[in-house]
Amino acid sequence: MKKFTAILLVALSLFLMLPLTAAASSSVSVSIDGVPFSGSVQVKNNTTYVGIRKFSTDMDPSASVTYSSDTRTLTVRTSALTMSCTDGNSYIVANGRYLYYDQPIYMNGGTMYAPILQLYRAFDAGIKWSDSAHGFTVTRGSGGITAGSSHYRSDEVYWLSRIISAEAKGESLRGKIAVGNVILNRVRSSAFPNTIYGVIFDKKYGVQFTPASNGTIYGTPTEESIIAAKICLEGYTVSSGILYFVNPTKSPNSWASKNRAYFGKIGNHAFYY
Repeated sequence: MKKFTAILLVALSLFLMLPLTAAASSSVSVSIDGVPFSGSVQVKNNTTYVGIRKFSTDMDPSASVTYSSDTRTLTVRTSALTMSCTDGNSYIVANGRYLYYDQPIYMNGGTMYAPILQLYRAFDAGIKWSDSAHGFTVTRGSGGITAGSSHYRSDEVYWLSRIISAEAKGESLRGKIAVGNVILNRVRSSAFPNTIYGVIFDKKYGVQFTPASNGTIYGTPTEESIIAAKICLEGYTVSSGILYFVNPTKSPNSWASKNRAYFGKIGNHAFYY
């Protein structure tokens, strides 16, 4: 479980490196190994976006880039990377890995844009913020992120996706991620078991998750629940502190609502620290 925590800390440190002035500016520069990026850069909602096609071919001139108008998906293929980016999604799929960002991919003027803080990871590159250049400096790495088949543990995906699906099948992707965050936050906490399976079936203070007792935990998870589980295992978190969630409509007088600090509501679930 330490692997996704380390990735999360790296992502957070990169975000903190971006000055507030840069977040509010539309003139952020991007360079790759010291050469100015030749494509379009846009800043939207405090997020630096780059044109995916040009960024990909600048990173690897041999890159093949195709677009499907039916699925609104741009696919990039190199010897080290297969990446798909879909208009409106908040994640990209790179070598079977699900890389999430709070802001969605979008089309503008025939160009598809994605956050640079997603794309550099897909290419297994390095990235730094430069005050003097007022922009990001990207350094090439291996050319492709480690494959999901090597990165994700099958047992973790199996159980995490099933509890997410059983508890949050009808919720938004963000709501599903938040439920997954609660499970992983408990794994990291000394107050709970240190495995996903152990947390789900924990009965130290009574049944913690209804699906573990009524059998719905064993149902086939939805595709989006599997995606949410993998995003959580990549280290993305709505909050690193939330440990409880309840549906206040179904449980208006829950123990958590009376005894734990309130984080907020996402969809039908209220979350608590």
